[in-house]
Amino acid sequence: MAKSVEEFNKKRLRSSNITVVISIALVLFLLGLMGLILINAQKYSDYLKEQLVVNAYFDENYDAKDSVKIVKQEADAVQQIQKLESVKRTTYISKKMASEEAKKSLGVNSEALFEDDIFPASVEIALKPEYTDSTKIGAVLSQIKSVPGIVDVKNDSDSQKIYDKLNKILKWILAFCVLFLVLAIVLINNSIRLKVFSKRFIIKTMQLVGAKRRFILTPFIKEALVLGLLGAVLALLALSGLWHYFTTTIKTPFVQDTNQYVWLVLLIFGVGIFITILSTIVATWRFLRSNVDDLYYS
Repeated sequence: MAKSVEEFNKKRLRSSNITVVISIALVLFLLGLMGLILINAQKYSDYLKEQLVVNAYFDENYDAKDSVKIVKQEADAVQQIQKLESVKRTTYISKKMASEEAKKSLGVNSEALFEDDIFPASVEIALKPEYTDSTKIGAVLSQIKSVPGIVDVKNDSDSQKIYDKLNKILKWILAFCVLFLVLAIVLINNSIRLKVFSKRFIIKTMQLVGAKRRFILTPFIKEALVLGLLGAVLALLALSGLWHYFTTTIKTPFVQDTNQYVWLVLLIFGVGIFITILSTIVATWRFLRSNVDDLYYS
């Protein structure tokens, strides 16, 4: 009879541990998924912002005898623009290149219409993502226009509005990730509290026979550490499988910066271990401080 009771308690304990591990793994998996979405949304947003092209135009009215001097002046201007903190890359477009591009856009093959290269030389400027929002781009355009040789600067205002909306979307995604992190902490905490609650009589019995609080807490903390690690490993295995599916089957352009993923892995392990241990200590301490009669109403 005693053996059957012992086996029953072992099965119940095993079942309880499996339930807690699965709960932790599911919560951490969803947390990691939100982290992946945030990382890649930020990277894709930066990629789109880098497509915002600012066009800086050179003066097209000059004498043919000054062409050599003008070419040098334009080259110096391009170098000066490239050195600006807000500029990611520059592309110089000569008058001839501008004419060729215009012919392609208009579908015109006749050289007569463009024989004098009627379009001015210019520089296509791609800005760094952090300088594309409406609060900063005005100062950037003024800075580019102040470069010697530049007579006009233009950018796509419609694209500018889209990029401003991207910033708002990213803020909402970040806020949702923070909210989900809080929910993850609450859910893991509840799973651990239920597990400790099932052992409240054991905790109190050990205390009544003279066991010190540290002695009682130690095995619970070790168990919480193992459960947190197992939950984090299962969550990461599931995320790895999902990652492999998207990168090999769907060919989605994910972020290639491994440092960001390392931080995400550390976050998952950190949340899984820290919350399980902290919740275990808090829940166990509660029963250590309670009276015997309170155990029946907890």
